[in-house]
Amino acid sequence: MYILSPKQTAKADKATIKLAGISSVDLMETAATKCFQWLHNKLQGENIKIHVFCGVGNNGGDGLVIARLLYKHNYKIKCHIVNFSDKRSEEFIVNYNRLKEIGLTPIELNNENDFPEINATDILVDAIFGNGLTRNPEGFTKKLIQYLNNKKVFTLAIDIPSGLFGDKTVTDSVSVLKSSHLLTFQTAKLAFLLPENKDFVNTWEVIDIGLDQNYIESLKPKSHYITFTDIIPLYKTRKKWDHKGTYGHSLLIGGSFGKMGAITLASKAALKIGSGLVSAYIPKCGYEILQISVPEVMAEVDTDDELTYFNFKTTPTVIGIGPGMGTSEKTAQGFENFIKDNQLPLVIDADGINLLSKNQLLLNYLPKNTILTPHPKELERLIGAWKNDYEKLEKTVEFSKKHQAIVVIKGAHTVIVNNDQLFFNSTGNQALATGGSGDVLTGMITGLIAQDYKPLNAAILAIYLHGRTADIALPKTGYETFTATTIFEYLAAAILEVSIKKEA
Repeated sequence: MYILSPKQTAKADKATIKLAGISSVDLMETAATKCFQWLHNKLQGENIKIHVFCGVGNNGGDGLVIARLLYKHNYKIKCHIVNFSDKRSEEFIVNYNRLKEIGLTPIELNNENDFPEINATDILVDAIFGNGLTRNPEGFTKKLIQYLNNKKVFTLAIDIPSGLFGDKTVTDSVSVLKSSHLLTFQTAKLAFLLPENKDFVNTWEVIDIGLDQNYIESLKPKSHYITFTDIIPLYKTRKKWDHKGTYGHSLLIGGSFGKMGAITLASKAALKIGSGLVSAYIPKCGYEILQISVPEVMAEVDTDDELTYFNFKTTPTVIGIGPGMGTSEKTAQGFENFIKDNQLPLVIDADGINLLSKNQLLLNYLPKNTILTPHPKELERLIGAWKNDYEKLEKTVEFSKKHQAIVVIKGAHTVIVNNDQLFFNSTGNQALATGGSGDVLTGMITGLIAQDYKPLNAAILAIYLHGRTADIALPKTGYETFTATTIFEYLAAAILEVSIKKEA
């Protein structure tokens, strides 16, 4: 699924209106009707008072349509017009008159004295500001948003929470309405996927309002929201006469005294995702740990407690390096020699990233499309501090372009940065916030590249399946008892969902 900017969305609206031979009022009716249907299906006529707050632009027009349909279906409805401007859109005026024609006169809000009484059991529908907002709400409108936030009732936002910007950072957080749930039109919005907006967007879903898909494609959006539909074409089915050599040879390099779990998890993940062969290059202290934990993985060893020489003898297809490796002086020197000599595809995680951060000249030696998998703190060491999440993405894009590397920023909605393209993940939950889950992801990406997946496709498929294991497991494990090894228990179920659909 594409993620459109506010300007791209506006263009898609206009193109759809022209190509479909409809009016903007017709498109508004379609969009708002789908929002009404969502709410109606949830409430089933329940006797709850619903307050619809409408601005005077097109988002307010959506709210007026919703209010009209709620009224026609005998809901207890109060429709409020937030008069933050003397200018009213044509679509707003049409739907304002339609509402009055059926006997529901909206209540005008002009100052704080007009704020309505709201009870704990009431529902709010937020249609004050839309996706095109470019400046912070001010005056009594800002105070209204604060008033509504303090009520702590269920708030359904239409398209975007009022006061939230679609593609830039919020500079006045108390002027943004906090939504309980959000119905957004046609595509995801970048703002929903960034940690800094977590207080304003709780849960959300996309409502298809029929915007012309061919025109959206022609816009060539740079941002993507990865869903199940996007994964199906990437997945490769296996054939009867394939053998282990068909699926490549992964080498995982890492581990140090006391940190053998990380490289063990990464090695097992490469195996479980389907790499034909898996080897691990580790310090001697971890030999028995690895061989007992994952007997299918072959082992080569370095010095006793840490990696020093990086002189493995195997001939892998791809190398994943960094989990549990440490950053000692000897390891750093060996790592530098390895990076300068290596020509194979690379996946670099954890201490591998930390060592690159300390010696950034090594970035010039990375093979094209090397994958780096930092968590936010590791990313900061690599690209420097950022003021907000938008700047973080901008700086990561610059880094990716400069070094022709793919960066996987781990977190909620893990994002892959490939040149100027962004790919946000749709799967996963806070159960994955546990030690070792990142090591598993490193192994999964490595194992997919071994099977001849292109690096970008390997990263996309891996983060989707990785997150999906937590979604499948959650009803049985809860958040707290889910650990990195739990990923392996549910990986088969995640893969089967994809493979069954692919073969259907």
